Amino acid sequence: MDGHSYYVPAAAMAVALALKMPALLRNWGDPLIRCVCALMTLATLVFFFAAPPTITEVNRLTGITNLSAALVYVLLSAFSGSCLVLITNWRGGPPEVTRRLSRRWIAGYAGVCVAIVVLFVLGNAPLERVRDFDTYYANTPFLREMIVLYLVGLTVAGVAMHVMCWRWALQVSGWLRAGLLIIALGYLVNVSFAAAKLVAVAARWLGADLDGLSTYLAPALASLGAQVSAVGFCLPLAGQRIGDSWTTWSTYRRLGPLWRELRPVWAQAGHEVRISWWAPAQLQMTQRESDIHDGMLSLYPYFDSEVRARAYEAAVAAGSEPVQARAEADAAMLTAAVRARQDDPEGRVISSAVAATPTLPAENPRDLVRMSIALRQSPVVAAAREWAAATRPESDFHERTR
Repeated sequence: MDGHSYYVPAAAMAVALALKMPALLRNWGDPLIRCVCALMTLATLVFFFAAPPTITEVNRLTGITNLSAALVYVLLSAFSGSCLVLITNWRGGPPEVTRRLSRRWIAGYAGVCVAIVVLFVLGNAPLERVRDFDTYYANTPFLREMIVLYLVGLTVAGVAMHVMCWRWALQVSGWLRAGLLIIALGYLVNVSFAAAKLVAVAARWLGADLDGLSTYLAPALASLGAQVSAVGFCLPLAGQRIGDSWTTWSTYRRLGPLWRELRPVWAQAGHEVRISWWAPAQLQMTQRESDIHDGMLSLYPYFDSEVRARAYEAAVAAGSEPVQARAEADAAMLTAAVRARQDDPEGRVISSAVAATPTLPAENPRDLVRMSIALRQSPVVAAAREWAAATRPESDFHERTR
């Protein structure tokens, strides 16, 4: 793996971290956001300092042969600890329990980082090894212990992350469950990375040569595990946003019949606002609800409680549940009011409206959707529309809704 294999993900993580910084500054007291930013920072540093060109340059600039090895091991251990702290805070629970577990993980991996530094100082690594440090110094006192320590730390973190994510996934559903299962798979691959390294190191202890496991297989496994885990972390958030957008667009579409029914009213009142087709879904949804609200306000003097009452009775008689019957009754009253407004271009009813005007139909988004669907599907509303258009007597309306 060349430098680009490390620098590209490092740059991607750095961009993601920069985008996340405003949220961190606004919500510094949120431990979950702090954990996310800490993990992204450490991931960026790990990819950057683990690149072979960076390893060589750090060794050259510091004048300490193989210093990069200890630096990368410290960053990997800190990253492992940050993953455990993140999943602990993400899972939630009693705050005191979450804080206690987080502090234990932090203290444990901070101790691993300190031990790595101490063992590197005590050891002797005179020959620079950019790609095969682990196996080359597998039998060197203190460096041997340092190598085993960081690999055991990675293994413990990988197993713990796999178990915690798997158990949590069994308790949840949807996008979160899918994301947790992918994270569990990613950390299982990370355990394979540490295992490949440990096998290669143990082979050196026994006089065998399995360096290829550490030099070639392990880096590929580390890259794969990091990518899989990243997908798992991103999937719940992306899935939730996709789900929210789908819900918004679905509601926007289902409000179409109601919006079109009221369009002659709010357009005539001069409330029409044009929004570009590429505007965010939530903005278009808000504008559609606003148009419907304006149309209902304009129809206020034309609402007839008798029409609503007759439509409600007809809907109940036809087998509709009370909630659905109310939506059909509101829709029937509204469609009759639209036609009454069209028959009164001079607004005489508005000028002579009295305080006893009926109550507006409910404007809860769910009720509006029910009304909109009723405008398109309900035979009660269709009968009310025909009755209003023909100005038939009350008995005729009853006949048409049976």
